[in-house]
Amino acid sequence: MFGAVVIGVGIAGLARIRDLMNPMPSSPSEHLKLFGFVSRRSLGNINEAKQISLEDALRNKDIHAAFISTENRSHEETIRMFLEAGKHVLVEYPMALSAKAAHELWEMAEQKGKVLHVEHIELLTEEYKQLKKEVAGKDLVKGTLHFTGSVLDENKSGFPAFSGIARLTWLIDLFGDLTVTSATREKQKDKNYSRMTVHFQTANKKPLTWIEERGPGMRREKKINFCFTSGCLESFPEAPRSSVGLFMQDQNLFAKKLLGQVSKEELAAEKWRILRCLDLAELFPLRVLKVALSQLRTLLKASEILSGSTGRDNILKTSA
Repeated sequence: MFGAVVIGVGIAGLARIRDLMNPMPSSPSEHLKLFGFVSRRSLGNINEAKQISLEDALRNKDIHAAFISTENRSHEETIRMFLEAGKHVLVEYPMALSAKAAHELWEMAEQKGKVLHVEHIELLTEEYKQLKKEVAGKDLVKGTLHFTGSVLDENKSGFPAFSGIARLTWLIDLFGDLTVTSATREKQKDKNYSRMTVHFQTANKKPLTWIEERGPGMRREKKINFCFTSGCLESFPEAPRSSVGLFMQDQNLFAKKLLGQVSKEELAAEKWRILRCLDLAELFPLRVLKVALSQLRTLLKASEILSGSTGRDNILKTSA
């Protein structure tokens, strides 16, 4: 039996508490036992789950695993604390807001012989599973994935490439390794609006575009337009409803890892995907900055030409 603690009790944290207290019968989750939860707020008990301090969670030898459901900016520090305390870790995506930190944390987990599991429930939805079946074996010509959603606080969630890494994960999982060819970002602070556009190439030099767009009142929605040599896919295929919730599916996968029931090949593939996505995500701010600097240089050059022309005109008028 693996003792577990939930860190953070937002929407995801509450779902974790619920699923740990009510594991799916005859599933790997039955090997997990909830010892309590940690929160910055004083909440007492939640459905018979007791609140404990962070210090107790780190010190308690009966707690073997931490479920981290805090804001993105605190993931890195919290993972590090629990790994150093000798605990296994399940963390919501993104695991960190820098690729360097993510690689360091993964190396730490491996050195300590602990499971570091990064939740990516977007890969577990029936919608995505059907999409993957539809795409499998087809030759891509070009494609676009466009996400819209409400405004996020970037101080807590990070740059859109990190907060939206679930979409990048889809593209990598569907089409393999990608190369960034360009990235731009439009930001209207007065309207609290942001649009990031990233262009990729697949290993076969086929173009893919990812658009991450957020603003007040924007509906959370994903739109696709994937064109193959056999035709285009412009909407998601119909998918049945799953009888098992997404967080429960993810919890079962984490428990299987703790029990040693996931192959080395699967673990290696998952590690590559997660770290590759973070490596790519870290490139986007730099590409956006490069484009912005290029545009600024163009504006400055135009301003200098205009100033020079005006100066010459004044000289000619004076001479006349």
